[in-house]
Amino acid sequence: MKPAVIRQVKSLSMSCDRVGNLLLTKFSTIGASDVAVHIPANVVFWLLKHLPVNQDPQLKAPPAGPVIGEADWENPATPRVQYVNCKELPGMIRMTFALETKPDLTVVLDRGNVELMRQIMAMYTKDLIDLDAQ
Repeated sequence: MKPAVIRQVKSLSMSCDRVGNLLLTKFSTIGASDVAVHIPANVVFWLLKHLPVNQDPQLKAPPAGPVIGEADWENPATPRVQYVNCKELPGMIRMTFALETKPDLTVVLDRGNVELMRQIMAMYTKDLIDLDAQ
């Protein structure tokens, strides 16, 4: 199996499905085309518990994220995330998504994109169903 390709994220967008069990996440990457994955609600809630909250009031927001359209939702080639491994590095986080139908996807997010992802996921928590909640 080929090793995972590592992509530096420029910005990202997320959108919740109507059922409330996953987020479509589309990453705009540096030097490569956009890439999309479906992140199940259980992974979203895990990430919310583990992603660091921004403590820097001077943190610069990333550029506008890629547009998510109906075609993105209907694309059968968009893989579903099984789980994610994260590694915190100086000023960034590396996330490796284990995908159901494709080789793993590794993305590197700077602090601005980590905070953007955390805020979007937090915004969608009311729409997502946390099946692991007790």
